[in-house]
Amino acid sequence: MNRTDAAWAVGRIYMGWPTRLLTRARAYGSDRVPKTGGMVYAINHLHWVDIPLVGVLSPRTVYFVAKSEVSSERKSTAWYLQLFGTIPVRRGESDRDAVRRMRREAAEGNVVGLFVEGSRQRHGRPGEAMPGAAMVAIQEGVPVIPLAIYGTQFWKIGNLAPCSVAFGEPMQFDGLPKGGRGYKEATAEIERRINVLFDWLAEVHAKGRPRGLTPPV
Repeated sequence: MNRTDAAWAVGRIYMGWPTRLLTRARAYGSDRVPKTGGMVYAINHLHWVDIPLVGVLSPRTVYFVAKSEVSSERKSTAWYLQLFGTIPVRRGESDRDAVRRMRREAAEGNVVGLFVEGSRQRHGRPGEAMPGAAMVAIQEGVPVIPLAIYGTQFWKIGNLAPCSVAFGEPMQFDGLPKGGRGYKEATAEIERRINVLFDWLAEVHAKGRPRGLTPPV
C-alpha cells in the first residue's frame, strides 16, 4: 500500500460515512471495476459533492484531476490534495505536465478520475465531453469506465437529495489511432455512454432507487 492508498483508507473512515449519510449514496455496477490495472473514470460533474461521492463509492483509490486553482489557494490545501493523489490541471490551456501525470498514473496501474466536461454543469445534466479521458486511455492502452452521477444536481445543505452513481462497462479503444481523430471518436462514445447511464439513473430514482439493479451497457 502506497501513501495515497493509505490516505484514502483513512479518508474513507472520517469522510466516507458522513458522505454516505448526507448524500444517501448508492452505487450501481461497481463490481464492473477491475480489481487491478490502470484505467480512467470518465465522470459527469454537477456539484462539488460529486468528488467525495465517487471517492467513497469507488472500490479503488481514485487519482482525481482537479483545477490547479484549488491546490494553489493555500499550502495546507495543496498538501492535503497531494496526499490524496490529486492531479492539478490548468484549465483553458494546454497543460503538458498534467497530461504526463495522468498518463503516468494510468500506466502504473492506477485509476485516473476525470470529470469529462471540464467544469460543473449548471443545467442539471451531463454536458459536452472533452477529449482528456479518451486521450489518456488511447495513449496508454487502458480502459475507460464511464460513470454517471445523478441526484447531486438537486443536493444542497437543507435539501439532502439522494445521490447515486452508475458504473458502466469498461470501454477499450485499442483500434483507434493515437491522434485527434481517434480521440474525437472515443470521446463521442464516452459521452453517449454517460448520457445513457444518467438517463437510466433518472428512471431508477423515479422508482425509488431499488437495490440490486444492473446499469445498461
